[in-house]
Amino acid sequence: MSGLLVDPAFWTVAIFLGLIFLKTPIALAMGATAAFVAWFWDLGIQMMPFNFAANIAKVPLLAIPFFIFAGCIMEKAGIAERLVAFIKWCIGSTTGGLAISTVIVATLWGAISGSGPATVAALGVILIPRMVDVNYDKAFATSVVSVSSGLAIIIPPSISYIVYSSITSVSVGGIFAAGIVPGVLVAAFLCVSVWLTSRSKGYKGEPRQGAFLPVFIDAIWALLCPVIILGGIYGGVFTPTEAAAVAIFYGLAVGIFIYKKITIKTFMEVLLFASSTTAIIMILIACGGMYSWVASTVGLIERVSGALMAISDNPVVVLLMINVTLLLAGMIMGGNEIFYIFIPLLMPVMRHFQWNPVWFGVMATINIAIGQITPPVAANLFVGSSVSGLPIEKLVPHVIPLMLFAIAAMALVCLFPEITLFLPRYLGLL
Repeated sequence: MSGLLVDPAFWTVAIFLGLIFLKTPIALAMGATAAFVAWFWDLGIQMMPFNFAANIAKVPLLAIPFFIFAGCIMEKAGIAERLVAFIKWCIGSTTGGLAISTVIVATLWGAISGSGPATVAALGVILIPRMVDVNYDKAFATSVVSVSSGLAIIIPPSISYIVYSSITSVSVGGIFAAGIVPGVLVAAFLCVSVWLTSRSKGYKGEPRQGAFLPVFIDAIWALLCPVIILGGIYGGVFTPTEAAAVAIFYGLAVGIFIYKKITIKTFMEVLLFASSTTAIIMILIACGGMYSWVASTVGLIERVSGALMAISDNPVVVLLMINVTLLLAGMIMGGNEIFYIFIPLLMPVMRHFQWNPVWFGVMATINIAIGQITPPVAANLFVGSSVSGLPIEKLVPHVIPLMLFAIAAMALVCLFPEITLFLPRYLGLL
């Protein structure tokens, strides 16, 4: 026991968990733990400021504030409303058409927003009242919006992918391309779940109103958003960071001159929100990087990965344990925090089993998306609850079937890595 009490690896975990128990924000808990261990065990406390700055002084991270700003601009520009109207016209007449449209709109919005809770806020105020108006159960409608909004971090461009790339040094463009097919797969499984529920509950579709061409013309600028962002990246026209900047100017042009929704007041509100959100994420990245450095220096990473592989040398068993751990972690903390705590610990395991880090990152991100709908944290559900005015406990029974279908899709991604890897390989990004 005395050996344990002087072990810096033990205190790296114990102090962090103690601060979390005291309800310290995770970023501050990681930073304070790293600073204390570095000072007390003389690991080089004078290096901490340089480490803090180096963690955020990475070119790929420039895409984070740009994509946050772009997502906010797109929301205020009226683009979500046009997407909803167009998708509803296309498939709204089928059984559960409006609910299925919600999943598809969330998928398209994921190529614009990159944030699950932001997608719930943007789409919830539009889609939940519309579903209720045509006799969908309000709790079911809220659950569909909340769960499908998790696709925003699976479908590129995704802030989670950028964070993962900064930790593992994988190509941002490569992991963006890798996320497309798994994201569509999860969306397809959610559509099946929604259709089955709608069929059993008798949620009918709505007749189409108006002609296709006017609806399409009104939505064309909204539909071009993901095409410009992703097409530009994979066509080699610009980098992910440049794509985010292009998305900002495109959104401003559409919002000001075409849909006429962006005013100076709206622009300032968006700028303030994007700045504060970026600051929170960057503090997390900086403190998470310090914690990872200390964990590596004191040997914690090697011990954890060694203990994991000592349980079993069967890659399927180890992969199952990792997925269960990430799902449980998603119940109590946010996605970016999970990356900075667990990914450094799991990188030796990836190397041992020769797992492709791009595939692993997509799989981990799907876990995080599911975690955003899993209480007690359930960021998406909290936003959905706020938008609809329903308590979370009323949403959970409707969330469970959707969550099970999302887990089934994730299982396919785990078992068949080529689902994730064939597109980036085809594009020459791996």
